[in-house]
Amino acid sequence: MSADSSGHPSDSLSDSPSAGLLDRLEDYYDSVPRSAARAEDFGPLTLFVREGDGWPYYARPSRGPAGAGPVSAADVLRVRARQRELGLPESFEWVAETTPALRAAVEEAGLTVHAHPLMVLEPGSTTATAAPPEGLAVRLLGPDDPALPSAVAVGPLAFGQLGTAVGTTGTEELAAAERATVQDGAADRLAARIRAGLTVMAAAVRGDTALCSGMHQPVGAVTELVGIGTLPALRRQGLGLAVTAALVADARSRGAETVFLSAGDDDVARIYARAGFRRAGTALIAEPAEPEASRA
Repeated sequence: MSADSSGHPSDSLSDSPSAGLLDRLEDYYDSVPRSAARAEDFGPLTLFVREGDGWPYYARPSRGPAGAGPVSAADVLRVRARQRELGLPESFEWVAETTPALRAAVEEAGLTVHAHPLMVLEPGSTTATAAPPEGLAVRLLGPDDPALPSAVAVGPLAFGQLGTAVGTTGTEELAAAERATVQDGAADRLAARIRAGLTVMAAAVRGDTALCSGMHQPVGAVTELVGIGTLPALRRQGLGLAVTAALVADARSRGAETVFLSAGDDDVARIYARAGFRRAGTALIAEPAEPEASRA
């Protein structure tokens, strides 16, 4: 570790991430769901249960003394039973380097684990990208921005066609998805979070239609970039990096010292590396295996 201008140690990502950095991320992961969910205690695990409508949360290792002990398959099965009782996805999320033994417990309990590169921006740095293509602009979206419904809609379409290759989903599908976000209240829910200062959204827009969008969710001096996705038919034009740069600039302006994200895979991680992010660990997500019939 090096020292910052105040004389305090600072994390350098050129070596292995420090315990201090991982501890800040763990505090963030424990804090951010609490603005919209209640926490149910299961000893070494905490289940976050969303209050009201919206994307459901997950279970993860508890913070404090309760989370310091081992997690057994029986602990995982207790949480899974509660998730089924509540009609929630049987989902668990954690950082491999912080809770290394949890993977064996969730696999023994019958779940499949997916690994994602956990990446952190070098302390104090920002990201720079080329200007977006002609006719597009990148901006932060307020709660009443007419582009907000399409910004909410484009993310799920992007993640519906994974990878970095140009895809087939285009503006026709986006228009239908945008209408759905208005009808089901998703756009209104995000607008409420923006008004409350819980979420910041940026988008690359043409007119009032967002073709790429992403968010960050500040908690103190830490924020995570989430949901950055480009309409598949418009990939490989630098839109994702432009939105990332706008989010980072806003986060830094708000005093964020730690800016991080989880990349979908190593190919996506290489794109974020060009924006200044460095691998700091591995984010793990566990869920039931996809039935063979649904993969056919």
